[in-house]
Amino acid sequence: SYGAEPEIVKIGFAGPLTGPVARVGKDLENGAQLAIDEENAKHPTIGGKPVKFVLDAQDDQADPRVAVQVAQKMIDDGVVGVIGHYNSGCSIPASAVYHKANLAMITPGSTNPVLTHQGFANVFRTMGHDGIGGVIAGQFAVQQLKAKRIGIIDDRTAFGQGLADAFEKGAKEANGNVVDREFTNDKAVDFRAILTTLKQKNVDIVFFGGLDEQGAMLVKQMRSLGLTARLFGAGALKSNAFLQISGTSGEGTRDLEPGPALDKLPSAQDFAKRYKAHFNQDVELYAPFAYDAALAMIKAIHGADSLDRAKIAAAF
Repeated sequence: SYGAEPEIVKIGFAGPLTGPVARVGKDLENGAQLAIDEENAKHPTIGGKPVKFVLDAQDDQADPRVAVQVAQKMIDDGVVGVIGHYNSGCSIPASAVYHKANLAMITPGSTNPVLTHQGFANVFRTMGHDGIGGVIAGQFAVQQLKAKRIGIIDDRTAFGQGLADAFEKGAKEANGNVVDREFTNDKAVDFRAILTTLKQKNVDIVFFGGLDEQGAMLVKQMRSLGLTARLFGAGALKSNAFLQISGTSGEGTRDLEPGPALDKLPSAQDFAKRYKAHFNQDVELYAPFAYDAALAMIKAIHGADSLDRAKIAAAF
């Protein structure tokens, strides 16, 4: 009836809202929230009845075990789809939980190819995968950066190891010389033993498969050990923490990032303005991918014209 209270429809969000990459998780959450707020302003209806979308945000702490618990909680909460997770190590095990429940999941940040190679019809991504990006980065290091002796470090997560594997593949395809491959973990703070080994092997480029907080520590420790090799990596190495340590010039660092810079796309510039107006802060990095993921989810819900999870998953 006219003026009826809209039905609350929950869309899940899962990402690291606490811990070292919490700012990335919050940026993702904000991106999804912006899409939902803009949709609600249009007074949406599903099946002819008014609805109001709300974001059910859950913290997976970038921990695969917590991610599985969060996935089950969101199913119990009755969400109709999920935007998440960020870390590949979280998305891959959580996707199996969503698959059993016929619940659509769109990751705005997980790039390990295994996620979508599982063949789950309910699992999507709004970002390319490392099987492409990592290989290109490896070729770039050899052909453009003229790397002669390459050292590789990864954090043994699904993301870091998968990216480093792809980078190594690309470097070798370009006839690059990978002289050493080392590994750490995503909680480590001291990389001096690894870096000493790389220094002894006279590397001129170090590729790091991992996240930016550790990338910043790596730069510091490379400098303290007098290791003059350039650092090349992914995982938002352009973050404030990294730039403060690297200096504004970046001092020979290179960063592998998804998509063109915001200032190169008119639509992205417009998004950045709306984001700033809504949250009074600038886009960190991944918000546009979460925004697009939420838009795609909303479009699928409208396409299904239903709140049935399986029908929504089938509408993509």
